[in-house]
Amino acid sequence: MERTYTIGEVASEMGIPASTIRYYDSNGLLPGVLRTEGGMRLFTRADLEWLRLVGYLKMSGMTIREIRDFVELYQGGDATIEQRRALVHGRRSEIERQMAELQQTLDFITYKCWYYDTASAAGTCAVVESMTEEDMPPHIAEIKRRCDDQAR
Repeated sequence: MERTYTIGEVASEMGIPASTIRYYDSNGLLPGVLRTEGGMRLFTRADLEWLRLVGYLKMSGMTIREIRDFVELYQGGDATIEQRRALVHGRRSEIERQMAELQQTLDFITYKCWYYDTASAAGTCAVVESMTEEDMPPHIAEIKRRCDDQAR
């Protein structure tokens, strides 16, 4: 017989509060979770993998309703492969867009860190303001160009 895990064991192993696991289960996000005669949830290794998938879908920005829709598609078997494929490709595109925005933000903050580190060392912002890109470290000049391009 396959080993099963209690909700406490799952919560501990996966670093997810038991209340979150119960919430996911009560919202139909964990299909096939076993129950004892007393109603206690018992999880298999496959359930843990499914819980990991739900966590990634949630982190990707999907709502509980969207994840439930995905679960329903999954339960539809091979007939829903294309729908599930489209869904995960859509999430991937959205995550890539968000990552590009975060990279732009990181570039800007990196430039500003250098700007204020340099100004602080000189005791004035005028030193940085008078610099040309050739006076800047090459990686900072490149970041500044990207930031300037994004501002246009």
